[in-house]
Amino acid sequence: MHIHILGICGTFMGSLAQLAKAQGHQVTGSDQNVYPPMSDQLEAAGIALTQGYDPSQLEPAPDLVVIGNALSRGNPAVEAVLDRGLPYTSGAQLLQEVVLPGRWVLAVAGTHGKTTTSSMLAWILEYAGLKPGYLIGGVPGNFGVSARLGETPFFVVEADEYDTAFFDKRSKFVHYRPRTVILNNLEFDHADIFADLAAIQTQFHHLIRTVPSTGRLILPHGEAALEETLEKGCWSNVERFGKEEALGYRLDQADGSSFTVLESGEPVAQVRWEQTGRHSVNNGMAALLAARHVGVTLADGAAALSEFVGVKRRMELRGEVGGVRVYDDFAHHPTAIATTLDGLRRKVGNGKILAIIEPRSNTMRLGSHKAALAGSTGCADEVIWYQPPGLNWSLDSVLSEAPVPATVTESLDDIIAKVASHKGEPLSVVVMSNGGFGGIHQKLLDALAE
Repeated sequence: MHIHILGICGTFMGSLAQLAKAQGHQVTGSDQNVYPPMSDQLEAAGIALTQGYDPSQLEPAPDLVVIGNALSRGNPAVEAVLDRGLPYTSGAQLLQEVVLPGRWVLAVAGTHGKTTTSSMLAWILEYAGLKPGYLIGGVPGNFGVSARLGETPFFVVEADEYDTAFFDKRSKFVHYRPRTVILNNLEFDHADIFADLAAIQTQFHHLIRTVPSTGRLILPHGEAALEETLEKGCWSNVERFGKEEALGYRLDQADGSSFTVLESGEPVAQVRWEQTGRHSVNNGMAALLAARHVGVTLADGAAALSEFVGVKRRMELRGEVGGVRVYDDFAHHPTAIATTLDGLRRKVGNGKILAIIEPRSNTMRLGSHKAALAGSTGCADEVIWYQPPGLNWSLDSVLSEAPVPATVTESLDDIIAKVASHKGEPLSVVVMSNGGFGGIHQKLLDALAE
């Protein structure tokens, strides 16, 4: 079958393209900007790419067109698909119909931590010899690629609550029919498509409705929004974990770099790893319990986590020059910013932390979280807020409530000069953005090296 994907260079769609290609389908695709690293992965997989959305790319007509959720009515290729009556579907629906039939799906959902937890879970199954398939919205360091078919029925998927397509406004995760589900947390996000938290809870309950009675839901204790969602109805086994709970963990190091796994209140395994922060420990515990649902012992899972090397763009150390360590992190929500900085603070103690933050997500652009932004940075010593083009409100409003020294700039050069002035001083620089941020990470390292 010839599958043509509109919007192929996103992490999800590009990964899906590679899975379909691995199954033997002819796969082509296009995007407004055909860009690396995904374009490099696709070309290496033998997938032909077209720049832009000219309708001529649909000649001769493919057997099926997959339309990415970033595309909408008015797009020339979308209009051509509809006018010509070509068969079309969404990426999530294609995953369900082409890749997931007959698989034991382990889905990782939640506002924060999906990519990292999915990567942990896939690695635990791999370490245990289960050779899972997976599709993850990032590049797990233990694998080096964002998706693969696998050799067994087990398939790990990062289960995103964002809507499916312009013609299907359900969350993508309702398509996956999982048997094991991690619900990491639940907060208001995606203000461009959800009116409030209740609207997101409705979609999460749609996901819960698809889990069989023999399936399992795994979630941390004390997540009020998740508990409210379960109260709408739950037909599956539920397993909760937490700090110092009978099923949970005990921190051996305050920064989370070492923790003991508890079952019935008794220690059964220990994890020593490079991750930091209680949020990382929660992610690890959820992955351990999900893996146990398919037969991996907690001890074996803990051994796997001790060899987990992280995910690109999740507190990824990009380099160190002259005492300055530059980290790249995907945080783009006040809670994610706060937990990331808290984890680093516990790791470096009194060491100086400079946070550089670009609020560029759709929710940030709408200003839905601006009241919580200042308070999220309390664990840093200094913050530089970057005002990106298109942000329709001024970040100056954040400064008045800043708990630490903070500035706002529209210049990447100013940020780079500021960091370069610290060469020779011990400093942790955390760059937080869900975009490329103008390649600032390498520019910082280059400036420090000069």
